[in-house]
Amino acid sequence: MNATPDTIEIFQHVRIVLGIVLGLSITRLLTGVARLLQHPGQYKAYPVHLGWVLMLLLTLVHFWWWQFRLIDLQHWTFEIYLFLIGYAILLFLLCTLLFPDSISEYSGYEDFFISRRKWFFGIFALTILFDVVDSRIKGSGHFAVFATEYLFRVPIYLALCAIAIWTPNRRFHQIFVAGSLVYEISWIARLFNTLS
Repeated sequence: MNATPDTIEIFQHVRIVLGIVLGLSITRLLTGVARLLQHPGQYKAYPVHLGWVLMLLLTLVHFWWWQFRLIDLQHWTFEIYLFLIGYAILLFLLCTLLFPDSISEYSGYEDFFISRRKWFFGIFALTILFDVVDSRIKGSGHFAVFATEYLFRVPIYLALCAIAIWTPNRRFHQIFVAGSLVYEISWIARLFNTLS
């Protein structure tokens, strides 16, 4: 007789794999920040870069918190599993773009961030789209809670990412990261402060 795992067992299995990738992502960010604190003179910090580090750390913590909603998923497929791992991998890649193994060929984090912005914001835009699909996976009731705000959130974020890919304007990047942090904190406080 073949035992079939129930949805709770599948959820726990998926959560472990997601936890590994997210743990590596958070480790990457924290190690990068620690390196800046340990060797402040080695590479000059850039406030926009640090803002995106904070934004991504918040995103990772939020992603991990809200993925608990997958416990309600009754029908698991390999495609859903693969999608969730892909989402976590995109978040990890963003972390590696903020803190690569070395930036020795750049004059500092400002030079590095601006020169790698196309990759960073291209992947960031993908995570916005993945978030919409992730909400759909969690069910129509879950998606309905965000559907109206998604009508504004998704196109605005995608447009801002397109501008960020195109322009090296430092003022735009300052406003984008500051606005993203404020909005994301508001988004979490309004819609995600409880799992009930």
